[in-house]
Amino acid sequence: MNKLKIMLTAACTLAIASFGVAKADSSNFAGPYVGLQVLALGAEFDGTGTSTGDGCTACTTSNITDKVNVGTTAGSYGLEVGYVIPMGSHFALDLGGQYLQGKGKVAATNSDVANTAGNVSFEFDDHITGYIAPTLILSDTSSIYLKVGVSEAATSVSGDITTPADLSGQMLAIGTRTVLDSGIFIRTEAGYTDYNGIGATGKGEGTVAKDLISTTTKFSADPTIVHGVISLGFRF
Repeated sequence: MNKLKIMLTAACTLAIASFGVAKADSSNFAGPYVGLQVLALGAEFDGTGTSTGDGCTACTTSNITDKVNVGTTAGSYGLEVGYVIPMGSHFALDLGGQYLQGKGKVAATNSDVANTAGNVSFEFDDHITGYIAPTLILSDTSSIYLKVGVSEAATSVSGDITTPADLSGQMLAIGTRTVLDSGIFIRTEAGYTDYNGIGATGKGEGTVAKDLISTTTKFSADPTIVHGVISLGFRF
């Protein structure tokens, strides 16, 4: 993930160095805006499930670790609102927030139960991000920006396990924005969100040899979201 950060930062720096800022006018971008987003989401999970004892009569006594690495992609939609503050003729500061609808899921078979019926899954959805995006104005109609944000997502689980806290993480993205004289704008963006790890433990409340998961069994996952966005919106 560090390589991706370096690539995004380098791309932004290269664009700033390559494009002239002559004839730029940040006032064309200033003010409040709202946009609808169409996007592709990629989700990656690194997860583990570990049994550390014989917390039930159907559990094994040896330590067991099941590793899960899942990658998924899906189309989705979102909504963004924000305000652009001019910072001279060639620069602006974009402050905003966005909501992305996109569900990710990882499932694992629990080897803690003799007939492996105690399955679990983690799900997350409803990504909300607050962001700041320093913007370089390339011309009266075009700009490039680097976006940094703080994100949250709702989590849920299935199976005989506890529900972890909602996800939180950091987003980094690079994009372009073109604003027409009418106020209509088009934004293209690519980036990723690195969420904190989440964990859960068995509740031991299921039926033995069916769906019971021992309280000594622990599950964890580290989700990362990669997104590509096209936004169509209006600057007021």
